[in-house]
Amino acid sequence: CPFVPIDLLYWRNVKQSGAVFSSVLLLLFSLTQFSVVSVGAYLALAALSATISFRIYKSVLQAVQKTDEGHPFKAYLEMEIALSQDQISKYADKILLYTNTCMKELRRLFLVQDLVDSLKFAVLMWLLTYVGALFNGLTLLILAVVSMFTLPVVYEKHQAQIDQYVGLIRTQVNSVVGKIQAKIPGAKRKEE
Repeated sequence: CPFVPIDLLYWRNVKQSGAVFSSVLLLLFSLTQFSVVSVGAYLALAALSATISFRIYKSVLQAVQKTDEGHPFKAYLEMEIALSQDQISKYADKILLYTNTCMKELRRLFLVQDLVDSLKFAVLMWLLTYVGALFNGLTLLILAVVSMFTLPVVYEKHQAQIDQYVGLIRTQVNSVVGKIQAKIPGAKRKEE
């Protein structure tokens, strides 16, 4: 069966999801204790130790059994790993499109093209100051990874109840936003 990354988040294959989830969490918790350089160096040393040990083991095994199996990583050494010009162009185009879209949106928000959207952005930035005071970026990343591996499964199991509560919250938020827009002159949305 083909590998689908979204299946990791839904825990379709528990062993794969558990391995990825625990590896990522271990890496992130390591980064809370050590610098990125140290964690990278330790991971490289661990991988190098494993491959050197395996290579020596296979060489000794070949010498004892008098076989001629060759280099144990020969298939991987012969694999083509270079990116083509088309792949690089495709990724560069996507990055360029995303960057231009972000710049246009930020210009629109900071230069107050739409007062309501700029006010929403200001409130979001104000709330993020409090989030930043409570958590550092690494803690937020750990919370995001845990959420990515738990929320899809919880939503899948309790979709009807969650959708009902989200609908109620959305109705209340829209009501409050409508009242605020009605009180602020020039803040009414244009009909599109």
